[in-house]
Amino acid sequence: MHSTRRGVDSPTVWVRRTAVLVGLAVIATACAEVSTSDCSPPLDPSRSVARMWNEATLDAIRRDEPSPPVHARNLFHVSVAMWDAWAAYDERATGHIAQEHATATDTEAARQAAISYAAYRVLVARFSDAEGSAESRAAFDALLESLCLSPTATNRIGSAPAAVGNRIAVAVLEAGATDGADNAIDDYRSPNVPLAVTTSGTRITQPNVWQPLFVRAAFDDSSDAVAQAFLTPHWGEITPFSLTSVHELDPGTPPHLGDPASEAAFKEAIVEVILLSGTLDPASTNTIDAGPASRGDNPLGGYGGPGHPINPVTGAPYAPNPTPEADFGRAIAEFWGDGPDDETPPGHWNVIANWVSDDTRLEHRIGGEGPEVDRLEWDVKMYLALNGALHDAAIAAWWTKRYYDYVRPISMVRHLGGLGQSSDPGLPSFHPDGLPLVPGSIEVVTTESSAPGARHDHLADRLGAVAIRAWLDPRGNNADEPAGVGWILAADWMPYQEFDFVTPPFPGYVSGHSTFSRAAAEVLSAITGSPYFPGGMGEWTVPAGSLEFDFGPSQDVTLQWATYADAADESGLSRLYGGIHVRADDLGGRFVGSICGRTAWDLARGYWEA
Repeated sequence: MHSTRRGVDSPTVWVRRTAVLVGLAVIATACAEVSTSDCSPPLDPSRSVARMWNEATLDAIRRDEPSPPVHARNLFHVSVAMWDAWAAYDERATGHIAQEHATATDTEAARQAAISYAAYRVLVARFSDAEGSAESRAAFDALLESLCLSPTATNRIGSAPAAVGNRIAVAVLEAGATDGADNAIDDYRSPNVPLAVTTSGTRITQPNVWQPLFVRAAFDDSSDAVAQAFLTPHWGEITPFSLTSVHELDPGTPPHLGDPASEAAFKEAIVEVILLSGTLDPASTNTIDAGPASRGDNPLGGYGGPGHPINPVTGAPYAPNPTPEADFGRAIAEFWGDGPDDETPPGHWNVIANWVSDDTRLEHRIGGEGPEVDRLEWDVKMYLALNGALHDAAIAAWWTKRYYDYVRPISMVRHLGGLGQSSDPGLPSFHPDGLPLVPGSIEVVTTESSAPGARHDHLADRLGAVAIRAWLDPRGNNADEPAGVGWILAADWMPYQEFDFVTPPFPGYVSGHSTFSRAAAEVLSAITGSPYFPGGMGEWTVPAGSLEFDFGPSQDVTLQWATYADAADESGLSRLYGGIHVRADDLGGRFVGSICGRTAWDLARGYWEA
């Protein structure tokens, strides 16, 4: 499975581009629903109409501005519309929002048509004002018509599948109108002035609190810098799918500078991010085993899992996966990045879920038990549980972000490094709140270290300053060689990200990636009946030379995970390599996401086991 990002061939593109407008036969059940009398929808039993509308949603998200919580809600509401339409034709199942009960001579054809109209109407409404709205609307229309259904079938009265689907869409949209998502009140004000990332240092007054950045606007053709604003600061107050109270998911206070009980952990977290940044040097010869034998099986609240020596499906040991350390860190930072032009983390986990569902080794037994079900039933149930969990993960993560308002690594590193070093009062630039010294990684610039030919010779005019060995300025991407790793002033540090992105526009604690990913992992483990990927191994290849933040990787990098939780943990860890989060953000998100995923699965299962 090969890919890159943004227009080349990215790991997330491998599945997502293949299914849009590829169809499953849907027999029209009323002439008002048929676009042409001789329409013949394409046949592909592996692509249910639910899958096709999910792919259409993901494509529309990629065109729109990146907003993980907003798009988690969009995916959820489309999934609810499709589930409620499926349930309308089932004697046992119940809908989540709409309680429709319908019959038809051809139940499957009617069900597919109702699902299509319900999803179509929700998508048209949700993306009417989005970036790329005209292109998305054209794609929605084309998909509906490819299924021999007409966009002009707007009737909501009667038992025809179009009417059933249209009524369900109205019910879903009306519920969305009162869930609090549209009650945005921009009352957030950071006590810290925005950080101009192109200048040295940071003028931060409250170092435990998030500091917005001045960055080049990602969706603006101009080169002018704009100040970040907290993205959807109210999201923690909207109506969840299965949670009764997000307050019950509170992961606790993260480490704080100035708190005697947690200051050491605060500094250790910053040092960890600096050390990981220093591993991103393509000139390094260090290799790691990136396979399940050495990585994974972490406890929920920590790192350092022992890995998985035996594949439980094959009974054979997992083979080593030797990978250059610099390539691995940069590959996971970009593969899991989900920035502009991608489907955001909730969408990324829909891509993974679709990939898992397509695996021929997977038996489509709900919960791993009972008879195999057809792809339509599998998909509507999976999407309801998965996107219900991701919707709740967004709410829980954003409530925590707003409540704790926690600082990001770029401000942490620059602030502490600008103060000085906190390891030795006898050395220059001592400050109790400075960075701890780590020989070879965090050092004070001295006369000796800055002598001609020495490691800090380019910093000779900054004697006494704290320097770190880290990934170099991303503006080096315009050169003909990798930016690589070198010694820079701590006050100048930049994360491994694109220059017009740098750090997301909201506080760090908890990590949205970690929360979304663990929630998704819980659902995939539950619905498949196994914590392991089909065959005991999930793999994705990042091709050599496909990275965008820097040149590389130097060779194909194969990411491997034994379990869904292993993949989720890698997603969270990738944000430390990318300089976006610290350990507390990641582990807190894993805890919150685990609850969201298990709670969503329990509720979703009740709708078809009632």
